[in-house]
Amino acid sequence: MKDAHVYSHYKEAVIGSIVDLAAEHDDVVFLDADLSSCIGSTTFQKAYPERFFNCGIAEANMAGIAAGLSSMGFVPFIHSFGCFASRRAYDQLFISVGYTHQRVIIIGSDPGIVAQYNGGTHMPFEDIALMRQIPGLSIVEPSDAQSLYSLTRQVYESGASAYIRTPRKGICFRYSPEDEIVLGKGVELADGKDVAIVATGVLMVDAALSARDILLKKGIDATVIDLHTIRPLDTELIEKAARRCGCMLVMENGRYPGGTGEMIAAHLARTVPVRMDFMNVGERFGEVGNLQYLAQSFGFTAEAAAEKAESVAR
Repeated sequence: MKDAHVYSHYKEAVIGSIVDLAAEHDDVVFLDADLSSCIGSTTFQKAYPERFFNCGIAEANMAGIAAGLSSMGFVPFIHSFGCFASRRAYDQLFISVGYTHQRVIIIGSDPGIVAQYNGGTHMPFEDIALMRQIPGLSIVEPSDAQSLYSLTRQVYESGASAYIRTPRKGICFRYSPEDEIVLGKGVELADGKDVAIVATGVLMVDAALSARDILLKKGIDATVIDLHTIRPLDTELIEKAARRCGCMLVMENGRYPGGTGEMIAAHLARTVPVRMDFMNVGERFGEVGNLQYLAQSFGFTAEAAAEKAESVAR
């Protein structure tokens, strides 16, 4: 697996993965919604100009074009900000892609509060819930650049449609190229016995690991799981953590109804019922601000996570 540490932003990792796939597979094409400079898809355009399509600020039309390309044997990757890749193009993704069994891989960038200064109109909190309603579509939210690069390749290799939820700016490296990152299998980053913390994405996994450090000082040993694949859910790992700890906190940068927390709660209610709590945006719309301010405003901090985890563990 290529070492993603050569990249300096998440957007470079996801586009780099697609460029590498295109070098190996002639069926890979890329469609953007006039956001090439935002996601860096000009890199793909320069390498494969005949396989790049700028569809303009028209995400619904882009999804329809992608479905048509899929019907002709291509594997389209399409990109827009997560709010537009999900809400604005949803009917076309549901009918033209899902219902007709076409294959399209959707990149929804800057999910949740990661949209920062673009504000509430650009903060998709409900995108996971929407995408979960499309049968057969995988949903991934990697927590670092290496897993983003690897999982982008794996969703292509899986043969299924997928929704990739990723920040554009910034970078962190949790994994090396030698680490095993497998689509559909979460990663247990710590195996505590007192409370299980399940987190998705860069923001929440970072907060979960920092919360574990806070909890250890209080004598509470937390399991931390990087649930980079939201769908299909790694039920084996979730059930194992629930049995070992007897309680669980689920952290997501999105809304509870239809989201990751509700999905896990519904599964455990049938299999391993345990005490649970949830970190999410609640009944709020987004707002303008930098990431530090927004994390404080929405309660997405390590301190808040530790408090919730401690409460559910007692």
